[in-house]
Amino acid sequence: MYSFEYQRPATRAEAAAAIQGDARFLAGGQSLVQAMRLRLSQSERLVDLGGIAALKGIRVDGGNVVIGAMTTHAAVAAAPEVRKAIPALAELAGGIGDPMVRNMGTIGGSVANADPAACYPSALLALGATVRTDRREIPAGKFFTGLFETALKPGEVIVAVAFPLPKRASYVKFRDAASRFALVGVFVAKTADGVRVAVTGAKSHVFRATPLEAALDASFTPEAAKAVKIPATDINGDMHGSAEYRAAMISVMASHAVAAALAR
Repeated sequence: MYSFEYQRPATRAEAAAAIQGDARFLAGGQSLVQAMRLRLSQSERLVDLGGIAALKGIRVDGGNVVIGAMTTHAAVAAAPEVRKAIPALAELAGGIGDPMVRNMGTIGGSVANADPAACYPSALLALGATVRTDRREIPAGKFFTGLFETALKPGEVIVAVAFPLPKRASYVKFRDAASRFALVGVFVAKTADGVRVAVTGAKSHVFRATPLEAALDASFTPEAAKAVKIPATDINGDMHGSAEYRAAMISVMASHAVAAALAR
């Protein structure tokens, strides 16, 4: 690991002042620290957001579950507010990584990192969430822009994520046995504006599967989802599964997600 300066501010203002030059925010470190340890990433200064109490916490506010950016996956999974309002989101958080990752990793860090196989991005996109930063509000549909790329500007920090309450929702993933990242993960949400289906692990970044949305708007059943054929165009292919395999798994995972949503 390269040497670096470490700072742990107590307020958002202090964090903003510290993020100068070659500096990066640290929001749990489950991806960044590992990349630095392997010398795949380097920064002169890490600004740890873990000491900012205002960035933590969960509340239900005006039809939204609002989760502070520095709230851990474990806290989301265990929160009574989340388990009651959006149980699919609590289950998603409880299935991330292992206990160490869930107790250290944060929702803001995961969202900002935008790993193509991460689970949270599918929840944001399917539920129509809004990413709140220290400067603005960004709809999930405009937030994830590419492979490990987001709409965040240099020095911009995520403050919270607001999730609208769905009528029904569920998330199902086919996970890598070692990392527990999604080879294919599908979040299905039935909302007042129709069905939204978001897929992670299958392309360079999370995306909405519009053919599945159309089919499930017409018939919200596992059979309708499973009957949809997703083209393999632009789908990831690697040692874990071909593009054709992942494309087929999208419909299968979607059918399981619909069945789980109907069973709640």
